[in-house]
Amino acid sequence: MARSVYVASVEGHTAKSVVALGVLEALTKKYKKVGVFRAIAPTEHDSVLELLLESTNTEFPISESVGVSYKEMHQTPEKAISLILDRFKALEDKCDAVVILGSDYTDVFSPAEFSFNSRVATNLGAPLILVFNGREIHSTSEHLGQAKPRSSQDLMSMAELAMQEVKEAHTTILAAVVNRADPERLESIKEALGNALPKEVPIWVIPEEQLLSAPRMEQILEAVSGKLLFGSEARLRTEALDLVVAAMTPEHVLERVSESAVVVVPADRTDVLLALLMADSSKNFPQLAGIVLNGGFELPRLISELIAGLTPTLPVITTDGRSFDTTMKISAARGRVTALDPEKLVLARKLVVDHLDTDLLTERLEGLESSAITPLAFEYSLAQRAREAKKRIVLPEGNEDRILQAADQIIKKQIASLILLGEESSIRARAHELDLDLSAAEVINPKTSNHLAACVAEYVKLRSHKGVTALQATEKMLDVSYFGTMLVKLGVADGMVSGAAHTTAHTITPAFEFIKTKPGVSVVSSVFLMALEDRVLVYGDCAVIPEPTAEQLADIAISSAKTARNFAIEPHVAMLSYSTGASGFGADVDRVREATRLVREREPGLSVEGPIQYDAAVDVAVAKAKLPESTVAGHATVFVFPDLNTGNNTYKAVQRTSGAVAIGPILQGLNMPVNDLSRGALVADIVNTIAITAIQAGQQ
Repeated sequence: MARSVYVASVEGHTAKSVVALGVLEALTKKYKKVGVFRAIAPTEHDSVLELLLESTNTEFPISESVGVSYKEMHQTPEKAISLILDRFKALEDKCDAVVILGSDYTDVFSPAEFSFNSRVATNLGAPLILVFNGREIHSTSEHLGQAKPRSSQDLMSMAELAMQEVKEAHTTILAAVVNRADPERLESIKEALGNALPKEVPIWVIPEEQLLSAPRMEQILEAVSGKLLFGSEARLRTEALDLVVAAMTPEHVLERVSESAVVVVPADRTDVLLALLMADSSKNFPQLAGIVLNGGFELPRLISELIAGLTPTLPVITTDGRSFDTTMKISAARGRVTALDPEKLVLARKLVVDHLDTDLLTERLEGLESSAITPLAFEYSLAQRAREAKKRIVLPEGNEDRILQAADQIIKKQIASLILLGEESSIRARAHELDLDLSAAEVINPKTSNHLAACVAEYVKLRSHKGVTALQATEKMLDVSYFGTMLVKLGVADGMVSGAAHTTAHTITPAFEFIKTKPGVSVVSSVFLMALEDRVLVYGDCAVIPEPTAEQLADIAISSAKTARNFAIEPHVAMLSYSTGASGFGADVDRVREATRLVREREPGLSVEGPIQYDAAVDVAVAKAKLPESTVAGHATVFVFPDLNTGNNTYKAVQRTSGAVAIGPILQGLNMPVNDLSRGALVADIVNTIAITAIQAGQQ
């Protein structure tokens, strides 16, 4: 997996692209292939993305470097995050490192924008660089990208608000940067921000460089939709560092002009215009950036001839706007660092290199791992692992719409190859009605299948000791659950998923009959993978064994721990009861206590604790009070419930009240993977279960 970093502003106009440029430069010195990814892109031309792509050491087209547009994000935010994740992972697979750039605060989405960026960073597993603005961007005195310096207290408050969003989204912070800061207060700003951020987070402060934020005259020409009347095109490259509105006599205007100022002049004030042109060429006055004539009046012919004879180089722009409108448009213009502006590009790079510790940045990136695993990220990892397993899964319920819809997604995402059971003509017709493409799926009708004879023969062989005849075996094999399970037994399929329209017993009974349990496993049990906001837990058994004995509880615990490892979850097993430690007595507690002893005896290296209550298993503070010496208490990842009643109700309560994604039930202990669906399963649940079954098949 590539090393990735997400650069996001906590508000608008932070010039985060300058920070991203510095981060990109640091990473390209360390890694061979560094990609750039724009999570939420503007609909129009994205000069910032182009700049970063020009500055990297790889060549990927813009289409591969964009997540979603603002429009896509507005339509369905959750789907947008899923699309961003898919598109990012496709790029990440080709890179050693990726710089991810957050959104630009150019949309009505702005109030919740930082929160959305934090969630995206968490889902991508990328640590965040927070970029703050050292200027009051909404100041009434702001013009030409300038604004009053922000107070240390304001910056600290901004950081505190940002940290609330970060904590809620479970985002990992790599560093914080205050950009455009007051050059006289760099240390005090750093100190103030340090009071609001975790101590381990590096804070870098970059001083305001007015030339970077100041627009060139060519941008002002574009902003006012103007026309160059006089002056040289070369001086359109001049940065405008100040704005003066000339609504007074020439001598008072001259008192107020400053170096590189742009002056807005009514087009009928030719006296002011001539005075400014003379001032620009005089050694006794500052050199101006340009003049904007507003109002739409044409200059008198003689005045035009007079000015033309002077051959001024100072840009004189004419526009039809009123004074107020023209002034506001110029005030809103801001300098841009682009690939087409090498002077600003060099200045921006130097500024970042001088004030960012790039060695510390790459060092932290190497050592920092995002600990949060979101439901989306977990589901993506399931799909990816299933793709790598390249397995074939049989779905007996080919006449169920949800199965067909899930099959369509499985095929599109190439998660697994599929066999659907049922009448082919009716399945294909229904898929067409639902606008699904199932052309890559094999459809088998058990009644007419070439596999029927082999399935019958195998069933007779396996069940002859029970007196099963060929006729009885044929009747059994015409049942889709039996036929599908036998395809797995014979190796035609690698696993089976059913239960959307059948009971659990109907789905798993054939597996009990002839798939059987793995060596050393006495019972088949189940778990749910509970994908919470920031982690995945394992709950067992919630679907199969109503009243497990101590021996069965021990079996469930060991099987659940193995399942956890199979899905990259480090098992810390909590044997749940209504009491913790030695505090409780009674048959139910004693059964859990005995089960815990058996687990320790059979798997001495397994981290297990029991009996333990749920709060002591998950809450560090409660754990310290009740079981201070336990390594599991407060950190449990695998939860073994004392009975089916407790397990089934608990997983549903957590699912419904916390918004967790419950993936399962996943059957464990069988020689070959067969998994049951809830009859209320959603299409997404079916997709996840098929992916899990493919992964299990790959681990056999």
